Amino acid sequence: MSSIITYFTAMSALQAMTFGVVLATFALYIFIAIKARAGTTGEFYVAGKGVHPVLNGMATGADWMSAASFISMAGLIAFKGYDASVFLMGWTGGYCLLAMLLAPYLRKYGKFTVPEFIGDRYYSNTARVVAVICLIVASLTYVIGQMKGIGVAFSRFLELPYEVGLGVGMVIVFIYAVLGGMKGVTYTQIAQYCVLIFAYTVPAVFISLQLTGHPLPQLGLGGELQGSGMFLLEKLDKTLVDLGFTQYTTQNGSTLNIFLYTMSLMIGTAGLPHVITRFFTVPKVKDARSSVGWSLIFIAILYTTAPAVGAMARLNLMETIRPSGTAQAAQGSEGEWLKYDERPQWFKNWEKTGLLKHEDKNGDGKIQYVGPNYKGLENEMVKVDRDIMVLANPEIAKLPNWVIALVAAGGIAAALSTAAGLLLAISSSISHDLLKGIIIKNMSDKKELLAGRIAMAGAIVVAGYFGFNPPGFAAQVVALAFGLAASSIFPALMMGVFVKRVNNIGAVCGMLSGLGITLVYIFWFKGWFFMADTAMAANTPENWFLGIAPEAFGTVGALVNFAVAYLVSRITPEPPEHIQHLVEDIRVPGVMKR
Repeated sequence: MSSIITYFTAMSALQAMTFGVVLATFALYIFIAIKARAGTTGEFYVAGKGVHPVLNGMATGADWMSAASFISMAGLIAFKGYDASVFLMGWTGGYCLLAMLLAPYLRKYGKFTVPEFIGDRYYSNTARVVAVICLIVASLTYVIGQMKGIGVAFSRFLELPYEVGLGVGMVIVFIYAVLGGMKGVTYTQIAQYCVLIFAYTVPAVFISLQLTGHPLPQLGLGGELQGSGMFLLEKLDKTLVDLGFTQYTTQNGSTLNIFLYTMSLMIGTAGLPHVITRFFTVPKVKDARSSVGWSLIFIAILYTTAPAVGAMARLNLMETIRPSGTAQAAQGSEGEWLKYDERPQWFKNWEKTGLLKHEDKNGDGKIQYVGPNYKGLENEMVKVDRDIMVLANPEIAKLPNWVIALVAAGGIAAALSTAAGLLLAISSSISHDLLKGIIIKNMSDKKELLAGRIAMAGAIVVAGYFGFNPPGFAAQVVALAFGLAASSIFPALMMGVFVKRVNNIGAVCGMLSGLGITLVYIFWFKGWFFMADTAMAANTPENWFLGIAPEAFGTVGALVNFAVAYLVSRITPEPPEHIQHLVEDIRVPGVMKR
């Protein structure tokens, strides 16, 4: 007890503000979960199919904008520049595919889960089990990243041990996800969307005003820097080139790789079960399409702000470390480099986390931050983790404490909302698809609801374990999750809706082949557990097949899936007549004939 009192009394003003904001949001989430507690399997799996399209669009936005979108995407843009546009195009383009090609038809079919549709459409429990395996692997790897993001946010802003932060996050998710099911999670995600979007846009508005005078970051990105006579992107390009980095606004990767990367993210988005399930929660088929449209609007608010956040964060970082101007420093004037002993407080704060690290290689006591193309000096910023950019940006810009606290709460909200959606997808696949659908077909609704809650609790424990002890591939969780969904689930859904000739044998062979080749390629370059060092050494564009990055290989896996499924179906018996009529009925407006 005394240690707890000591902790609170020793809090800084920023810590106290952050603790208060985060605690208030947690109380809100739990209150909503209690008020919206699921009492039936329909409420637990699909919120009783009674969510308004606008509210579902907002919940989908929160479900989609994970810690990766909130924290990592702007960091990727900050350091990759033009090449990072694949994330903006891929992740938003996937929702266009959902709106036009999948969501309305899957909602019309009227089932609870994606594996259930695949099992019925391909008249095969084997196909259903394979879909469950794909779903669990993709969702579990994705949720590990969310758990880790929760721990990192806690450890930085509340200065609690990583393990304590992760444990708190697990408890909060357990309370509102296990108790509320999809119904509770939906309305909690609406609140989380409001928190995270406010937390993301408010600092961006402040910083855009500081740098360009524009209140809208989207305009600030293309605006002129105040007092410099240069546009923001022009200044950033010059700053980076002068210090030996690549130009921010120029493409550096191959066109083929960028195209396949974008496609992998698009079809991966359209194939992620926790995203698709959100469109089972609306009352009518037309509401599913409307819901996708609203989700695109809500997601676009963050996704159009992210490029500005990334560019401004990178410029602020460079200008803070080198406050007297790039040109003089690049010409070798030693007095222009920031002295390490005079580094700002934000620098010291992030050094404590290990995500920012300086090494004085020439012993001059100064910070030389230069790129590989710089002549005469070696880079001394040996670690600048790109994931710190969104969280550190308000501190670098010297914004008020309440803004910094809001960003911390937003990052945690983003991680919690996606974690809950993923855990629900895992839970429903185990309780509804495996237990009720295959093993114990006469299971009562009450027992199924209990099984769903137990399965979710188990998934939280497993995800928490890997959060505490992340496996070797945890850093590539997004690539793995999207690659799996793109190469296995998306083709099965597309052919299930639009190609009535594809049969159960073809679908199973297609899913297994697409899944298998994608897994092999990703792990070949990302490292099996027993050969990680060798694989990482080979993970270069020169060694990739046709220069295709492991993160982009999901597109190739999907093409293999399509080809194998179609060819195998052509040389095996065609689906039963009632299945072919089912496929036709799904696409015809009106009531299904089943």
